Amino acid sequence: MSTVTNPFTGAYAPVAEEVTAFDLPVTGTLPPELNGRYLRNGPNGMRAEDRRPRHLFGGYAMVHGVRLLDGRARWYRNRMVRSAAVAETLGEWPRSGAVPRIADVAPNTHVIGHADRTFALVEGGFRPYELSYEIETVGASDFCGTLPEGFAAHPKLDPVTGELHAVTWQRDGEKLRHLVVSPQGAVVRAEDIPVPHRPVVHDMALTRNFAVVLDLAVSLSLPDNRARRTYPAVWDESRGARIGLLPRNGSEVAWYEVEPCFVFHTLNAHEDGHRVVIDVVRYPRMFVGGALHGQSSPTLDRWTVDTVSGKVTETRLDDRPQEFPAVNPAVVGGAHRYGYSTVTTDLLRHLARPVGLGALPPEAVGDALIKHDLRRQSSTVRQFGVGSYAGEVSFVPRRGARDEDDGYLLVYVHDPERGASDLVVLSAEDFTGAPLATVHLPVRVPAGFHGSWIPDPVRED
Repeated sequence: MSTVTNPFTGAYAPVAEEVTAFDLPVTGTLPPELNGRYLRNGPNGMRAEDRRPRHLFGGYAMVHGVRLLDGRARWYRNRMVRSAAVAETLGEWPRSGAVPRIADVAPNTHVIGHADRTFALVEGGFRPYELSYEIETVGASDFCGTLPEGFAAHPKLDPVTGELHAVTWQRDGEKLRHLVVSPQGAVVRAEDIPVPHRPVVHDMALTRNFAVVLDLAVSLSLPDNRARRTYPAVWDESRGARIGLLPRNGSEVAWYEVEPCFVFHTLNAHEDGHRVVIDVVRYPRMFVGGALHGQSSPTLDRWTVDTVSGKVTETRLDDRPQEFPAVNPAVVGGAHRYGYSTVTTDLLRHLARPVGLGALPPEAVGDALIKHDLRRQSSTVRQFGVGSYAGEVSFVPRRGARDEDDGYLLVYVHDPERGASDLVVLSAEDFTGAPLATVHLPVRVPAGFHGSWIPDPVRED
């Protein structure tokens, strides 16, 4: 009989205490225009009494944050998001809007800012949790009574309209849903997309005229989940895979077939005449047998959809294992030249190993970043050194930027010598140069999932 494997070891080992620290030491010079918070979400261990096979997707949510202001690192905080289960475990009262513990899922995947509010996100039809500026839990949110059901882990902000777009899936229905959240934080559009096979959808993409829907070769299987007590997704290439282009003016979705695969994350998408170009991190196989191991490596690929002929051309952009793709937020939905990603040795393949296969190998976390120049078909790699591991990068445009890569890259990097983490600020143009600044945190930030730079409201001088 196999033993329960705990993936929360090594780089993923949980943090035991909530910490607050002020006036953090900084090496180098923080750009004074970086006024705001860099937040990152991720799983932080499991309930001690939970005897199920463990995987990272089921961990408690912990948000880590650094507050920058006027060239100083004012504070660092890490806080557990008080879902019903976390509040009960900590002996606290449930927060407003929390669902019963039996139906509770930790909002451990992403953290974003929108409409001057902060939200911790998870997919699967569950509501986001609102956080205060100091990342304390306010409660589950329904966007002021306008959210019909749950939300998504990877919404896309349109830099032109200020609208937040998301594609959601629910565990109890054969549909996806396209949601549009206004700049003021209310859902102003909710359109159902019938899908009879219950696809698992982690991300989406956005263009000026389309929401890009991914209906790929992974399906939700609740009976299978109950039998094995693992993540409720199974590989099913027999039903094929397809890309949906949903017009943002309200017309019906048009579907285009692609080779069976799975995509956790998109880099960006844009329109080129009658073609739609979609850059993704693509896995040839994922969730085989239901377990979260891909038996394949993630590569950076491009789908070019010809909306006239109906054909999709698939092109390999980079064959190195990589994840967590990012672009300058100012080009989301438009043409992009540059992209950034974290180098891995099958990071997501090892996120939750099948029961009995032992702890996560050290190479399962990223130790370098890639800057892609897609126009020149070239790339640059920045290494962080043996024993380091880097998270997802966030791009922050420089004030008055004239070029797409004129800005800053923010990323948490583990320092093995200190046994703690740093917030590293890089110049996106001088990608391999010395960091502009390194903020030294008092504790380790475990390897985790997604985060955001959330700027402060512009001050009136």
